[in-house]
Amino acid sequence: MAVLSHVCSCISHSTLFTSTAPSSSLSVSPTTFLQLSSFSTESTWNNIRRTNLCSNVNSLRYSGKTLLRHRHKYYNPCSSMASSLDESGKRSKRVWIWTSNKQVMTAAVERGWNTFVFPSHHRQLAHDWSSIAVICPLFVNEGEVLDGQNKRVATIFDVSTPEELEELRPENEQAENIVVNLLDWQVIPAENIIAAFQRSQNTVFAISNNTSEAQVFLEALEHGLDGIIMKVEDVEPVLELKEYFDRRMEESNLLSLTKATVTHIQAAGMGDRVCVDLCSLMRPGEGLLVGSFARGLFLVHSECLESNYIASRPFRVNAGPVHAYVAVPGGRTCYLSELKSGKEVIIVDHQGRQRIAIVGRVKIESRPLILVEAKIESDNQSISILLQNAETVALVCTPQGNTLLKTSIPVTSLKVGDEILLRVQGGARHTGIEIQEFIVEK
Repeated sequence: MAVLSHVCSCISHSTLFTSTAPSSSLSVSPTTFLQLSSFSTESTWNNIRRTNLCSNVNSLRYSGKTLLRHRHKYYNPCSSMASSLDESGKRSKRVWIWTSNKQVMTAAVERGWNTFVFPSHHRQLAHDWSSIAVICPLFVNEGEVLDGQNKRVATIFDVSTPEELEELRPENEQAENIVVNLLDWQVIPAENIIAAFQRSQNTVFAISNNTSEAQVFLEALEHGLDGIIMKVEDVEPVLELKEYFDRRMEESNLLSLTKATVTHIQAAGMGDRVCVDLCSLMRPGEGLLVGSFARGLFLVHSECLESNYIASRPFRVNAGPVHAYVAVPGGRTCYLSELKSGKEVIIVDHQGRQRIAIVGRVKIESRPLILVEAKIESDNQSISILLQNAETVALVCTPQGNTLLKTSIPVTSLKVGDEILLRVQGGARHTGIEIQEFIVEK
């Protein structure tokens, strides 16, 4: 059960906590959600009592969910309207929700978003929702966004012509927050706004009606706008948006890679192998996590290295046969045969840094294969992978000293005793999701 809303005002509103359990989220600011380790409601209350973070938190039931309301008389749910910085020093992306649907409100609060935008004549609705959960209500009136005391917190600009876009300049705006409603084109105007406001202290939002639009605004010109106002009356876009943020947050987490020793190499005959061509370029030391067993995935190097007989293809990983697992976002795996254009995978480097990439093309051809088996020191079980037997196919090797003097070892040069990198994880999977059950793979 997700624990919702603000737990207490004494937690810093500008701090972002993350962990590997994105399903458990706890919000302490109107625009930033915290991700904590998996916990039960009871253990959370025990922790709150022990640390004495708050002395007056009330739990109430609503629509089968547990909402937390802070009843401290000095608590102000809108106290962190200013942009905060994430761990990299960049502005964190902010989300406001514009809706009159109570189910949308509930879903948003459960996922850590509790700044809501209402038309000015819906103050009673805002009041009603404030009795259900701690929210920050804002009101739209004649091109402005006002807080509960009728103070301006944002200015709204409808943009449908180049002239209207040209008038939108940082030096012309007094409000801290700027909301743009792009009525015609979206991508190019968003890029122009990002370029114009890149050195400004203003926070620029765009109004979005679905997750696809939100993604465009959050990623335009690589940096994206500062935030979005999700204007929806259906729950599904809110759920999709949270999944999008969860996937993107994974990129800031380092994956744990383990050194393994090659124990056996054997030519294995013909098989259908998969080349994965991505919409991203890879660098030396980067590749995809692939393996015959989900419990151990090998870091297969990209074809970014120069060679004498063939041009480098830094967008490609010759990943292995159709049955093999490959790591995808969300801590999941899928079969290489399931990849297709538009799917997402995670690129990983030798230090465990990861990023999401889109599959541009998958190419399956019959080629001679080679079997590679390896073991890690803490486990006597063999972990294996089958790969095309070719000089351009390589496994990422362990770093040597402070620099990676050698990024990879071609499978044609691999020897028993060589050290390569593995991702060790749970072996039991159902539709790519790790589960706890007894399993034997060999």
